[in-house]
Amino acid sequence: MYEAREFVEEECLISYGPDIIEMTRRSAAFVDKILKGANPADLPIEQPTRFELALNAKSARTLGLTLPPVLLAQIR
Repeated sequence: MYEAREFVEEECLISYGPDIIEMTRRSAAFVDKILKGANPADLPIEQPTRFELALNAKSARTLGLTLPPVLLAQIR
């Protein structure tokens, strides 16, 4: 199990972690504020609010696992 979808794309079985694209967007907003003169020490600390679950069906089959339909329905 890993924290990023990219590992699942490289044959890992499962990942669950923050949405990297959303985190990048939020980081860009902070950079924008700093470049416009905001003091970094005054900016709030944020934690991810969006998480994604990714499964690799091919790896599951290779391991002889059967993924329940209810789980497959939740994966995008």
